[in-house]
Amino acid sequence: MNKRVQLQDLGLKDYKETWDFQEKLFKEIIDLKIKNRREEESVDTPNYLIFVEHPHVYTLGKSGDISNLLVDEKALEEKGASFYKINRGGDITYHGPGQIVGYPILDLDNFFTDIHKYLRFLEEMVILTLADYGLKAERSKGETGVWLDVGTPFARKICALGVRASRWVTMHGFALNVNADLGYFDMMIPCGIKGKAVTSLNVELGKKEVDMNEVKERLLRHFSSLFEAELIKQKTEA
Repeated sequence: MNKRVQLQDLGLKDYKETWDFQEKLFKEIIDLKIKNRREEESVDTPNYLIFVEHPHVYTLGKSGDISNLLVDEKALEEKGASFYKINRGGDITYHGPGQIVGYPILDLDNFFTDIHKYLRFLEEMVILTLADYGLKAERSKGETGVWLDVGTPFARKICALGVRASRWVTMHGFALNVNADLGYFDMMIPCGIKGKAVTSLNVELGKKEVDMNEVKERLLRHFSSLFEAELIKQKTEA
């Protein structure tokens, strides 16, 4: 079981380019697993964690409803935003500058073969990170992601989750609003959930801007602890 996770921070990068990069790593791991099984070898499968910020983009999961995007193609162009239908679970999500997007591409055979536990660990990583900033974040029953003030009229989402898995290999991941422009969320029904607000860490802390690198370091610390992983920083390849 290889618990080493190669970390790559891509900075600001186009969504489609990053998606293609994820697919490449995802396929390489699956191909290696098939080869191992066929040849009865025991070559370690690699694991990756990608951090990235995307230019403004809306993505719709395979079970999503396009009507949850509230604007047309022209309006998207005017706002400098793009749109993709993609192969993760979940409904519609926005990504943009000021948001930390994390794509763990893990072979769960190296950790545990339980997708429910995997999603809960990603949520817990964010919950613990927000606790470092004095915020009480939690899960909302039946709604994947991380929320504040659950069960009140002021419930608001701060982190979205959506993953894909095949042969216990994962891709896609989480999006944590740190210094996000919340106006872009008005152009959709976030995750298809009506009547719920969205927030960002800087808004909750009453700050103009929160140090993104500090948030990443805290996320990594909790990720490493929860998954009992050894993180190895890699040079950018995408």
